[in-house]
Amino acid sequence: MKLKSGLALLLLLVFSAAAYAQESAAESVDKLKMQLLEVQGQEEALRARVQDLNEALKSENIERSLAGIGSTRPEELRESRRRQLTSERDGVQAQLNTLDSGKQRLETALRNAEILAYQQSARPTQMLSASSPRRYQLLMLGGGGLAALALGGGALFYRRKIKR
Repeated sequence: MKLKSGLALLLLLVFSAAAYAQESAAESVDKLKMQLLEVQGQEEALRARVQDLNEALKSENIERSLAGIGSTRPEELRESRRRQLTSERDGVQAQLNTLDSGKQRLETALRNAEILAYQQSARPTQMLSASSPRRYQLLMLGGGGLAALALGGGALFYRRKIKR
């Protein structure tokens, strides 16, 4: 009898875990989409910064930025400014490359999560259930409880019959 009640409890847990997994797969898709939007926003900002730095690196813009500064060695000032802008642009480009690889991983994870959510939503037990995962859990709990009562009653009846 302990084995049968343990089996009924195990089945009950499996069905409730399936409903929870359905809910969490849809939630993970939403979270991944939000993360992807954030990464795309960061990517746009970094691309704009790279474009600004490329514009600032043009020789006429470097000269214009140093026009108000008097020096006996203007070539060194221009070269120093060029190195500074180049270094900053390379750093932003490295951030952009890192962000791009992270974006690709996010897109892959999003595709996998969408596939998992679709597969879970296409299960026949899900289509037969109530309209929400919570109602599905309640339905499975009720069915599991009824099955456990039937097994317990059957075992009790069988035991009494054997004793007579």
